[in-house]
Amino acid sequence: MKLDEILSSAGRTKARKRVGRGRGSGRGKTSGRGHKGAGQRAGFKSNFGYEGGQTPALARIPKRGFNNADFRAVYQVVNVSRLAAFEDGDRVDPEALAAKSLIRRGAGPVKILGEGELGKKLTVAAHAFSSSAAEKIRAAGGSVETL
Repeated sequence: MKLDEILSSAGRTKARKRVGRGRGSGRGKTSGRGHKGAGQRAGFKSNFGYEGGQTPALARIPKRGFNNADFRAVYQVVNVSRLAAFEDGDRVDPEALAAKSLIRRGAGPVKILGEGELGKKLTVAAHAFSSSAAEKIRAAGGSVETL
């Protein structure tokens, strides 16, 4: 059962919290806000990770290393289903993919992903393959070449 699947009226709506209605209610006096400080004031909105002036946990933990995004390999991805644009027995490489406008020429390495089906025998050459894509190409009678 999920909360959005409750059909009966029992438990469907939750009663709002009535604060400031006397000490006997359990939410009287300070109305659940505690004593003093910004959290007690009207209009207070906490910033994520703020710990009341104490050095936040994220600043206390040690930082090590650096990952330079300039050297990250950003792949152009092509799903197996898009390879249906080629004829049976064709060789599919980055140049052939660019000729069919499936990738941009020279915009980075090419990775073949396994979404969809393939019913043609193709020789596919790319820089990387997902395991499911390589399986589907081989199952259709084709071959996989890593550049």
